[in-house]
Amino acid sequence: MVSRLERNWQYAEQYPTETDAQVRARRLSLELGIEPVSRAVAAQLSGLAVMSGARAICEIGTGVGVSGLALLRHVPEATLTSIEIESEHLRQARAAFAGAGIAAARLRLIEGDAAQVLPRLNLGAYDLVLIDAEPERLLEYLEHALTIVRAGGTVVIPGAFSRGRVTDPAARDEATHVLRDLLATVAESAAIVPVLTPAGDGLLTLTRLDG
Repeated sequence: MVSRLERNWQYAEQYPTETDAQVRARRLSLELGIEPVSRAVAAQLSGLAVMSGARAICEIGTGVGVSGLALLRHVPEATLTSIEIESEHLRQARAAFAGAGIAAARLRLIEGDAAQVLPRLNLGAYDLVLIDAEPERLLEYLEHALTIVRAGGTVVIPGAFSRGRVTDPAARDEATHVLRDLLATVAESAAIVPVLTPAGDGLLTLTRLDG
């Protein structure tokens, strides 16, 4: 029997509409075996970009452009710096952005390891940073992300429940441990405001405070 909370979650996941370009990118992502953010998470990314007045956005993990299209959907003046280690994924993402009519001048697509690219980005230069990466490297990426996001800006981490394992006491794998440690650490931090929502597989937003 489906509980009321499960029905609410299912409704929220099915509620958002997406552009044709987003639908195509999502379909391609699944065909290539890349797990994209859910529709509800994509909608929240679009909303966060608008609410934060984002003009400079950074994304770790381009995939084939599902998240990037969501981030840029309602902020026509914003630019996106997106880092992806797989050249074929980046090629497909470039085509997805072009198909959506997003000007190349708004995009900075970087092929490479985020751990090597992030230290070269300007400090405090971004309004919004998305980290869509393997859990084992989240802490490393988050440390860099909190230096490149401006005070008052937000770092977003989808997949915070690690396919539901974080909330399962029996789950003891490394990825789950990393996410539990991350959630515990940010909950106690005086430098950021953490918000965890059940959208998708868990969406964690961390807003950096002044100072």
